[in-house]
Amino acid sequence: MANNNPNSGDGGYLSIGEIASKLEMSQRTIRYYEEIGLLNSVKRMDGGRRVYTNDDLKRLKLIKRLKIMGMTLSEMEELEAMWSIQKSNKKVLTRLLELLSNHLVNLDDRIKDLNVLKHEIMEYQERIKSKIDSEG
Repeated sequence: MANNNPNSGDGGYLSIGEIASKLEMSQRTIRYYEEIGLLNSVKRMDGGRRVYTNDDLKRLKLIKRLKIMGMTLSEMEELEAMWSIQKSNKKVLTRLLELLSNHLVNLDDRIKDLNVLKHEIMEYQERIKSKIDSEG
């Protein structure tokens, strides 16, 4: 069982610097997530110093993973609001699946566009090489 004494040094609580380092995330970003309500479980010690638990760490890892997958902060806020009102994992997870499906469609479209661009660049390179060879 973790000791929740922040001065114990055994990892019960993490400082904002420690959690930022573990997640390779800026302290400012973590504070912003707290400000917009994506991280609403942060505790404060005497003097207002923020301390974080392993649950906060897991939550920030999830936020980071969702961002990497293309989720916007407003979409994450929507999921958080749904959870606050509905208190239903099923509804939140169903909406998350829908959002991720939309992101997959967008990603497929981007991949197609990038493939077209790649072929255009390759064709252009060949034309340039031919021009160089014909002048040489």
